[in-house]
Amino acid sequence: MHPNYGLTKSLEESKAEETFVDPLPRAVLRPSSFMLLDGEWRFALDLDDTGILKSWHLGHQYEHTAHWPGSIEDHMATAKIQHGESTSWKDKIVAWYEREFPLPELANGNGHPHSILQLTFGACGYETRVWLNGIPLRTIEGEDVHVGEYTSFSYELNPSILRTVNRLTVRIADTMDAEIPRGKQESHVYKRGGIWYQTYTGAVRSIWLETVERNRLRSRVGVVSSIEDNLVRFNFTARIHDPGHYTLRLKIYHRIQDSSEPIVTDEFPFCLEAGEKRQRVVVEIPDAHLWSPEDPHLYRLKAQLIDEDGYVAEIETHFGIRKIESRGCSIYLNNQKIYLDGILYQPAAATYEEIKDHMYAMKKLGCNLVRIHIAGVDPRIYKMADRLGLLLWVEVPSPHSSTQRSRVAHR
Repeated sequence: MHPNYGLTKSLEESKAEETFVDPLPRAVLRPSSFMLLDGEWRFALDLDDTGILKSWHLGHQYEHTAHWPGSIEDHMATAKIQHGESTSWKDKIVAWYEREFPLPELANGNGHPHSILQLTFGACGYETRVWLNGIPLRTIEGEDVHVGEYTSFSYELNPSILRTVNRLTVRIADTMDAEIPRGKQESHVYKRGGIWYQTYTGAVRSIWLETVERNRLRSRVGVVSSIEDNLVRFNFTARIHDPGHYTLRLKIYHRIQDSSEPIVTDEFPFCLEAGEKRQRVVVEIPDAHLWSPEDPHLYRLKAQLIDEDGYVAEIETHFGIRKIESRGCSIYLNNQKIYLDGILYQPAAATYEEIKDHMYAMKKLGCNLVRIHIAGVDPRIYKMADRLGLLLWVEVPSPHSSTQRSRVAHR
């Protein structure tokens, strides 16, 4: 029997096992409430790039509407805006989006002493500026302009600028600059080389509001396994407003199990200053069950940051324990040689639901590897591949030239 078919379940059986559901494009779950801002937005092209000079963020008459998420190219085509001879663009594009939203009544209540309201963009760009009620926002990392088309970024909203009805304004700019990461898109370099891929930029993933704790773990979790020692190293980023003593408590479960008791619990004390701090901790998992395409066993992780008063901020994700390496001309998984039966996948403008259907189809074909070709992908694709038993070979978007500036932009 072909090893890739032996334990492959039917599409219906696999979908029935999905218990890790998150409508947001990220790889972790939070117990907080959220409000998606996807849907119809007002939309305008800024062909002469005069919107900032003319203070569009303070008020502008938008002639068109557009659906977020979606690309500027789609929005131009839908609005039948002609830029040159077609709805493509040649050197630079600037677009503005705007919508209103009511002040949400999210769980924990607005003004809760432990909570703040956070605005998150799943991905947007290449350059993104954001205003709330005409006031410029700065990302958690301190950026007035977020640079990068494939990464998530967030804003903590000051209650003093919130209104009963709020106006959110977004300016997005992109260029054909060969020194910025573009992936396999149209550019002056690729045009000369005969590759005719179209541009794809703009509002490419969801936007949402959610309550988050003032002192919390951010939605970034790294996992590194040492299968010989049954050890797992977790990398976390703590976001702290109130410096003091904290405890990081980790609870690990089998992802699918009857017992509600964790198989491992461990605690790590920290003294944390205000700001962001990366933390690395190591946990032993006795008799670790290794992940493989034939047996995609997963563990569930609950990570809790606990302050001196016992208040708990929690995130949840899942992970597999595995080791992959090359030895000579062969690939080894968990110290066993593996034959890679892979497929090339170019998701392009596919939605998450479409990508999910494609992934199930690739697994049903008998693949154990999916190569995702030079595209920014929804982070949920990683946990989906974990559940299905698919290895991922993900190529991140790259610049079209090699210079010092392009290498910095590609960091």
